[in-house]
Amino acid sequence: MSTVDVYGLGTVSYEKALEYQKILLERRIAGKTRDCLLLLEHPPTITTGRRGNTEHLLVRKEHLEKRGIAFHRASRGGDITFHGPGQLVGYPILNLRDHGTDVRGHMRKLERTIIRSLRDFGIEGGRVDGATGVWAKGRKIASIGIAIRKWVTYHGFALNVNTDLDYFDLIVSCGITDVRVTSINSLLGGLENVKIQTIADTITENFIKIFNFSGFALRKEEDIVPQS
Repeated sequence: MSTVDVYGLGTVSYEKALEYQKILLERRIAGKTRDCLLLLEHPPTITTGRRGNTEHLLVRKEHLEKRGIAFHRASRGGDITFHGPGQLVGYPILNLRDHGTDVRGHMRKLERTIIRSLRDFGIEGGRVDGATGVWAKGRKIASIGIAIRKWVTYHGFALNVNTDLDYFDLIVSCGITDVRVTSINSLLGGLENVKIQTIADTITENFIKIFNFSGFALRKEEDIVPQS
């Protein structure tokens, strides 16, 4: 059993987070760092996977620009999704040679991490046959899309905590017609205002258990790119 490095990065642009992932990806491939988990939020951003259908963006890109919403075509799998404040994004950088070279199994572990974390807040989450991600009460609460290079994973999952769900009206979420989205705070009926950090702590705890790590070490942004 090994230790995983957990980076709590706060709010980071999509471009910067991708840069950090690529740095850690190269280090992990070279054996110069341990498995990592990046936890963060993005400013309002819409991304689509490498084979995503741009017709699933329901507004012109000019409309996104006016509203200050970034748009990126990502190297991950999956279709279109939204990232923004109030959503916990997790990017695991894992060498699957140490976890079983089973891509589907890796995806299921990510789903189980989220499902178990939801259960800790009294929310029953689950899977939908033929689809990737996590649903609760018939609505999608978490999206998952990964990429792999030389058996090392990057990209990951996005879990709606207290996200403004109106942003999802701009897209056909995950390319699934008529899919509806939800968040942790929506499902709790506003009785609690669960904080991103609280969810991040719970995700970390369950991630360690499900991926069979012995523990974790907290890291900072400066550990990826030293500040001058």
